[in-house]
Amino acid sequence: MVTPTLPSTVNIAAYKFVPLDDLQRRRADLKRLSASLELKGTILLSPEGINLFMAGGRESVDRLVVFLRSDWGLTDLEVKESLSSSQPFNRLLVKIKQEIIAFGIDGIEPAKFTSPKLKAAQLRQWLDEGRPVRLLDVRNEYEVDLGTFRGAERLGISHFRNFPEAVGRLPQEAKHQPVVMFCTGGIRCEKAGPLMHDLGFEEVYQLDGGILKYFEECGGEHYDGACFVFDGRVALDPQLQPTGLVTCYACQAVLNHEDLQSPKYQFGTSCPYCFRSTEQRQADRLAARNAMLRRVANPLPGSVPYDNVRKMHVARKYAGTTVMEFLSAYHAQTPHESWCDWISAGEITTGGRTVTADEIVSEGQTLTQIMPNTVEPFVNAGIDIVYEDDSLVIVNKPAPLPVHPSGRFNRNTLHHLLSQIYRPEKIRFAHRLDANTTGLIIVCRKRAIAKFIQPQFEQQQVEKTYLAKIVGSPTWDRIECTAPIGIEPTRLGGREIASSDGLGQSASTEFAVRRRFANNTTLVEARPRTGRTHQIRLHLSHLGYPIVGDTLYRQTQALINDDDDAVLAQPLCLHAWKLRFIHPESRQPVEFTASLPAWV
Repeated sequence: MVTPTLPSTVNIAAYKFVPLDDLQRRRADLKRLSASLELKGTILLSPEGINLFMAGGRESVDRLVVFLRSDWGLTDLEVKESLSSSQPFNRLLVKIKQEIIAFGIDGIEPAKFTSPKLKAAQLRQWLDEGRPVRLLDVRNEYEVDLGTFRGAERLGISHFRNFPEAVGRLPQEAKHQPVVMFCTGGIRCEKAGPLMHDLGFEEVYQLDGGILKYFEECGGEHYDGACFVFDGRVALDPQLQPTGLVTCYACQAVLNHEDLQSPKYQFGTSCPYCFRSTEQRQADRLAARNAMLRRVANPLPGSVPYDNVRKMHVARKYAGTTVMEFLSAYHAQTPHESWCDWISAGEITTGGRTVTADEIVSEGQTLTQIMPNTVEPFVNAGIDIVYEDDSLVIVNKPAPLPVHPSGRFNRNTLHHLLSQIYRPEKIRFAHRLDANTTGLIIVCRKRAIAKFIQPQFEQQQVEKTYLAKIVGSPTWDRIECTAPIGIEPTRLGGREIASSDGLGQSASTEFAVRRRFANNTTLVEARPRTGRTHQIRLHLSHLGYPIVGDTLYRQTQALINDDDDAVLAQPLCLHAWKLRFIHPESRQPVEFTASLPAWV
């Protein structure tokens, strides 16, 4: 014969809205006493009152209640009890909060005013008589799913903070009808009632003591199901006994036997109601990151005037040159006249003093340019993060958008914008794209990851596929261009095809025609086997078919039919379409593909 386990644990629930001060002392006293009595559960203290759910032995619980009622303002603290065969709480928590029940509406003070309380027996009598009342369940939807009064109205909320919006959707006639609202123990109704009064509801009652008090005094009459409780018992039947149900740790959904057998149920992580596949979690993660980007980029950070400070470090090869010679070589795209103006205005300094154009610089010296009230040119901040893990971020870069700070751009750059949403991480780019080139770029989240990815580019192990729209219709369908590319930048910051004397860097790009258009432009696929500056643009221009929109390397405008100006006015039609490389964590090949730009 098996002897049944007798209930030995006393569970109590109590709350009171009353002004409380000296909260730190109260917290310390309650925590010390509860721990000595081996009680577990949660006590919330706030300036508006106290709310608690505690459990333990009979003598310990009684001593806690006596202690609470000995304090001024809590002498009439009403306590609801139930029994269980085990401790439903895992630990003891005593917290100080802004509110003992989160609501988020200013001006609601239940200690001063709340709706009239309707005793459990009175509600049962009204329901027995069929009295016309509107029953309003103010609990969360997952609680209502477990059980509620017959005919009660559901608000469909997931958190009590959603109550104000939900009650505002009730029909206008509800304001002129008797409304009886209810919750688990009554505390939520204490705040819901005054709000409904403020919204114009004429006759609102709250069930005194909530569903648990109704069970205690009236049993399960007019009620279907069980009542959710916020402890290990999960749900109580009308006899205030645990039903044996289980809740999901993540979403609090009540789970039946079939739910527990589902592969989507992972203890402590998920259940069939909140399970998200790897793909769904990745999509959620990316959506959140991209939303952060939109906020950071609106307005563009460089569009608001600020003092821009740029530091320029003198490398060994520039040692012994003049300031003007160093600056002109350091940033060849900047006109000589601009450097002269900045030096004359005292906006370039070293060691805290201004410099002159003809003084000599030394290796390791730092020149600082201060540009007051800087407003940077407009960029396209429509960045799309297409993949993210703990090591890498893959970005589909729009255009125009510089990758790194340079020239007139500092804050309106891909680096600055991404740094804002990944701080305190120090992000590093594995490679780069021109400001006017769109497409995929790899961002490394750790130095060690960059050291693994960057050599793959340097050793030509990364498979890169670009799309380009070119001016003209080539006579070939496939071709490889191996023209070497010069090392030194031109005056405009570009590069040139090297002469045949062997100077320059070797370069190789394979091209394949994908589609020929009626206006004598062609879509080609480009696969660079080396990674030289402007390689694809230079090679196509060298072959006589410059990229549409490429004003730096355009050579033969006459190849275009129809509306020449309209075609030439397009943005640079070069798109980094695909990347294939070895992932630093899995050590397996991964491939990413960017969405196609409009011009494709």
